[in-house]
Amino acid sequence: MTIEALTAAMHAFVESKGWYAPDSKRPQTPRNLAISLSLEAGEVLEHFQWSEGTPEKSELAGELADVMLYLLQLASICEIDISEAVMQKLETNYGREWE
Repeated sequence: MTIEALTAAMHAFVESKGWYAPDSKRPQTPRNLAISLSLEAGEVLEHFQWSEGTPEKSELAGELADVMLYLLQLASICEIDISEAVMQKLETNYGREWE
């Protein structure tokens, strides 16, 4: 599945919940999406807290999907082509050195 298809599916879901409506109790602003993205990333960390083992794959997959959905939505709302941004970042990183 493409990034475009995932983004379209995400927008369809958000729209179906009414979260894009002006009177939504969950306004989909860049600020709110960035906060939600960070919170969901924290939930990924919870699966590794206090354990060196591998977390339950299906539970971790669900949390990673939440992170991806918020990332796709934030990029889309901010009019950022996330595929292009990733490729540009990779190009930059190829020229960097880590010690």
